[in-house]
Amino acid sequence: MPPRNGLLQSIWKSSTTQCFLQRSYSTPTYSTPAPIGASEEEVKSARDYCSGLLQKFDSPSHTLLAFIPPASRPAYLALRAFNIETSRVADIASTPLVASMRLQFWRDNISRAFTGHPPKQPVSILLAHALEDLDKRTQGKGKLSKSWFMRIISEREKYMDNRPYPTMESLERYAENTYSTLLYLTLQSLPMGSVTADHVASHIGKAAGITAVLRGLPLVAFPPPPNHHSSSSGLGGTLDAQRRTQGSVTLPLDVMAKAGVRDEDVLRKGAEAEGLRDAVFEVATRASDHLITARSMLKNVYSGHDVGHEFEHVEEEEHRYEPEVGKSAQQKLDVGRAFGVFMTAVATELWLNKLQKLDFDVFREELRRREWKLPWKAYFAYRRRMF
Repeated sequence: MPPRNGLLQSIWKSSTTQCFLQRSYSTPTYSTPAPIGASEEEVKSARDYCSGLLQKFDSPSHTLLAFIPPASRPAYLALRAFNIETSRVADIASTPLVASMRLQFWRDNISRAFTGHPPKQPVSILLAHALEDLDKRTQGKGKLSKSWFMRIISEREKYMDNRPYPTMESLERYAENTYSTLLYLTLQSLPMGSVTADHVASHIGKAAGITAVLRGLPLVAFPPPPNHHSSSSGLGGTLDAQRRTQGSVTLPLDVMAKAGVRDEDVLRKGAEAEGLRDAVFEVATRASDHLITARSMLKNVYSGHDVGHEFEHVEEEEHRYEPEVGKSAQQKLDVGRAFGVFMTAVATELWLNKLQKLDFDVFREELRRREWKLPWKAYFAYRRRMF
């Protein structure tokens, strides 16, 4: 029997069958005309497509959709679907050349969506719809930063061959330029321009990005068989075939060296490779440290104090903020409004806790199952405005 509380009921629906999911999306609580070149039916179909993509490849984000304000949900779905599509390029492209072409395809799609003339592609259609809606809701003041989309694509491109990260700092930089940037864009869709909210989002995004690399490690190390039916198998496929057959280990090289982990041992022995759990422990600890920092910042804000340290990215061009009036009170309001975006921290922490219980064996099958606790943990975290 579904729970009676309205928010709990919404979360419960997002965690059950596709039937419930489709029904919830067919009756949105808001209505915005379709962007130029896209019909209302195309926008609805795009929303369903993006919702299905999240359910299949990123179920935690689908569950956490319930905590995003209704008017910002199309943007949230488009952003998360964009993240899935670009992150999967390396896995589904038959060759590095094809992968580069796919990423250029996404650069072109984003550019066209920003002009209001999206191609007939679901993520682009929904993004254009969200951009137009944001413009109308804010009388032209609210914007999503196109350069942040391009930053995500460019960072994906650097590592599309699944090369290892040279250092822990380079892994953090990857997480900042992908997952943290995704959260900045989601905050813009509310709309919100707050240095405090962006600062908290930066740490949560870094934790989520580092955790995503750990989650994907078994699949990258032992990739599925290549697609022998690909019509483009002759386009520079030698290196790609070798990479897909042998796999790779994407942990930071400095961490692997410190723990005494060798690539060939992981690819031959899997979870039993010497030093692997120590290396996973160190990387997971860095992700956990970012969550602890974000939690400490929220506690400081709620108690009326400063967040505790400066935001290292505050001088970047896309981080634009209005002057803060009544700083302490404004910070509380900002993090309260932004907390739905911060809910990624709940799913990230649940996975890290499970990894710890499994003694940092990243190959355990339990780590790839859906987390049944997430809806309830998320609900209570949202009520307390603390994860």
